[in-house]
Formats: sequence, C-alpha cells, structure tokens
Amino acid sequence: MAISTIKATFQSKVQDVWDIVTSLEKYQWRSDLSNIEIISEKQFIEYTKDGYATTFTITVFEPYKRWEFDMENDNMKGHWTGIFTQKGEKTEVDFTEDVTAKKS
Repeated sequence: MAISTIKATFQSKVQDVWDIVTSLEKYQWRSDLSNIEIISEKQFIEYTKDGYATTFTITVFEPYKRWEFDMENDNMKGHWTGIFTQKGEKTEVDFTEDVTAKKS
C-alpha cells in the first residue's frame, strides 16, 4: 500500500478550482490523458496516451467541498480523496491517494 498526499493553494475561488478538477469533459490540463469515457453518473474510465485504462467509481460528491472515488486497473486498486477549502480569496486543496499494487 502506498499513500500520497498533495496540498496546494490557488489564487482562485473554490468554485473555479472545483470545476476544473472535477470536469470529465474539459481535462486538457491533464497532459497524461488521451480520453475520458463517461460510463454513468458515478463511473468513468480514463485512458492514458498509451491507451491504458483506469476505471473510477465516484463514492462522494459534495460540490465545492469533497470528491472521492475508487480506482482500479490491471496493476492497482485504490481510493482518492480531494478536499477543497475556500480560504479568503484563495482555495486550498488536499488530495490523498491510497493505492495497493495488484502485482508484486
């Protein structure tokens, strides 16, 4: 199991940061992706530029506050949590990824 946490502060409103991070249609800021396929309101598949697929299942969706999902592909299974907090004119994000390798 590997746990990774990223914290950052942006000079933007929480709504703007939320809209960018959670958009499944406007993902151009993600240079590692070639496509996102929306399966349902709760599930989507991300494809890397090499065509590698990872399935995501949304478990928590609290607009402008919290986004969580389970993720799985051939190599790993895990959970991601994103917490969004308005701090005056800035937005603080706290992203945690907990991943377990399927293959050793």
